[in-house]
Amino acid sequence: MNIKYLLISLLFISLLVLPSCKNPFRYTDAREVPVDAKERVKKNIEEGRGISILGGKKKGGVFDFASSNELWRASIDVLDFVSFTNASYSGGILITDWFSGNTNSEEKSKRDLKITVRFMSNEIRADGIEIIIHEKICEDKSKLNCSINKIKSSIGNDIKLAILKKAALLKKESEKKTKN
Repeated sequence: MNIKYLLISLLFISLLVLPSCKNPFRYTDAREVPVDAKERVKKNIEEGRGISILGGKKKGGVFDFASSNELWRASIDVLDFVSFTNASYSGGILITDWFSGNTNSEEKSKRDLKITVRFMSNEIRADGIEIIIHEKICEDKSKLNCSINKIKSSIGNDIKLAILKKAALLKKESEKKTKN
């Protein structure tokens, strides 16, 4: 029984190790390979060579920080009255959860809104963000039979204007802090 487990584990380890091996019979020209170890290391770094597991390449990360983008911060502040289902800074999108857009209690259970903010630019400009509003209208309180439509409303323009104003104020404050 132990031999069976030993063979299975040996097979598993060999399957992990073998794909990472490159052609060991590759011929190299001695004139192309530096003799000094430090020069070889420098050449390998320049060519992107190094130890890799399962043939993976080393990749650098993307370091985007939302705290430095005034449009992002302003959007979070303006839409703080509703929870978010997706807030992806690197993807440039904010999506709110469905929320009631009515004040009338009878219609409250029938109509919900969802706001999507797409960031087209990091600059504070009117075409730097896009506001999309979806409306979900349900026929009954069980919310089984609903229709979802993209709507054009003045709410979108109001939210966009509020975000741009808040972003301009945040930028002005940050510039004031850096000057002092």
